[in-house]
Amino acid sequence: MDNTEKRLEGIFETVFPDLSPDKVRTASQDSLENWDSIAAITLMNLIEEEFGIQMDFDDAERLTPFSEMMNYLNERVTNPAV
Repeated sequence: MDNTEKRLEGIFETVFPDLSPDKVRTASQDSLENWDSIAAITLMNLIEEEFGIQMDFDDAERLTPFSEMMNYLNERVTNPAV
């Protein structure tokens, strides 16, 4: 597991404290009842703060599973101009 993934897991654990650590990487909006619009905004804000990036709120709709957020971060952290 790389540093980006560990950092994203920490964000998920902060936003969803009842989520067991073994379920973080499979978490999605469909699998978590408390993943609502407030949780989505909180996730985005924490990701922006943690990784020093600016996210487009239009991306929030497609970034609902953990795996898509990882893909997004891998692109943005590696290629900040994307």
